This record gives sequence, structure tokens and C-alpha cells, in this order.
Amino acid sequence: MKVQVKVKTGARQDCVSFDEEKNLYIVSTKIPPIEGRANEAVIKLLAGYFKVPKSEVTLKTGQKSKIKVFEIDD
Repeated sequence: MKVQVKVKTGARQDCVSFDEEKNLYIVSTKIPPIEGRANEAVIKLLAGYFKVPKSEVTLKTGQKSKIKVFEIDD
């Protein structure tokens, strides 16, 4: 399944929530967006949220954007 994600970096805590109005997930991470570290943190958080291994979460679009599309294999 493909999910649209809005990423917030430099947050106080790591968390995942769903915005029903905008139909996208909001992922907050403490990690700054340097050298792809935030993307890796988002993958880890999404894997935990959907209860799948990290290897089943793939960033499809938005490598350097705040709005990204991830594919989650199930």
C-alpha cells in the first residue's frame, strides 16, 4: 500500500499520527534533515506504526520534500 506522509523534523518527540481531513500521515522525528538521516528515522517509525520490518517500507517520492510517498509491503 502507498501512504502519503508529511514529515516534521527537529520535533520534541518521535510520533506518527493520521490526519483524516488531509488523508495523510504526519510523522514527527527528533532527527534533523541532514544526509538522509530523517528519512531513515521516518522509515523506522512507519515500520513500527504498521508493525512491519523496516525492509518493507520504501521511500518512493519526495527524497528532499516534506511531503513524501512511502510504499509499505504487507
